[in-house]
Amino acid sequence: MNDRGGIFAGDSPFEIAQRWLGEAESTEPNDPNAIALATVDPEGMPNVRMVLLKEITSDSFIFYTNYESAKAQEISQAGTAAFVMHWKSLRRQIRVRGRVSRFEGAEADAYYASRSLKSRLGAWASRQSRPLGSRAELIAEVARQTARHGTNPPRPPFWGGFAIDPVEMEFWADGAFRLHDRFRWCKAAKGTGWEICRLAP
Repeated sequence: MNDRGGIFAGDSPFEIAQRWLGEAESTEPNDPNAIALATVDPEGMPNVRMVLLKEITSDSFIFYTNYESAKAQEISQAGTAAFVMHWKSLRRQIRVRGRVSRFEGAEADAYYASRSLKSRLGAWASRQSRPLGSRAELIAEVARQTARHGTNPPRPPFWGGFAIDPVEMEFWADGAFRLHDRFRWCKAAKGTGWEICRLAP
């Protein structure tokens, strides 16, 4: 018996994650959906950066980026990634590790269309992660893309989503005297559900 209840209660880790994020949206002052996304390059050197998580579905976590960026290249090479969401206001965090696949099609088109016009044009203009001579050079490219695409730019072919399908998730909450509560959900063998265990702080 792992005595899991309260904020940790639920039959699906994705439901718990959605609930925690919903709570954070009313307490966290900035970007409650921010995640620290970790990848590895072909030599095994790790990389981490902040990314905005855009959706938690019933089986995955979704974010969007330039497919030619460093993180996208590393994800495509390794096929895996990890991230942590941390909320100081709630004193909670979620850690996730899993396999990653592209998330494209109508859903990605719809999300792209929901962004501000300047953000959509910026996606066309930025050669993400590659050397840039100056900010003026970037602004000039935005102007070129604005003239080219007007007020209704399509989603760039090099821009879209990634879906992280977790094999492991950990829910952590702060406890008095550093006696924190931690529950790890591991994908069971042959897709038969999840194995849950409490971890020592």
